[in-house]
Amino acid sequence: MSAPVNPQLRRQVIGIYKELLEMGKSYPQGYDYFRPRLHKAFISQAHLRDEDQIRKGLERAEYVKKEIEALYYLKKYRAMRKAYDSPS
Repeated sequence: MSAPVNPQLRRQVIGIYKELLEMGKSYPQGYDYFRPRLHKAFISQAHLRDEDQIRKGLERAEYVKKEIEALYYLKKYRAMRKAYDSPS
């Protein structure tokens, strides 16, 4: 039987998963595209028990979160620029 995962790490994993799910509601290709891929990514790492490996996974999730945030900001910027740069 495998050792239980550190409860603090477990909370962090669940927290980042929920944050990414919430961000997925605004994903350009839609929530129905985003959610299954996010779920698959997290399930593929569910077997991890080593705390260092879990921390690396959390770092990767934080990186993905920042990349998605950058995508959203870029999308908003382009929309605003298009609105203001259009000829009158």
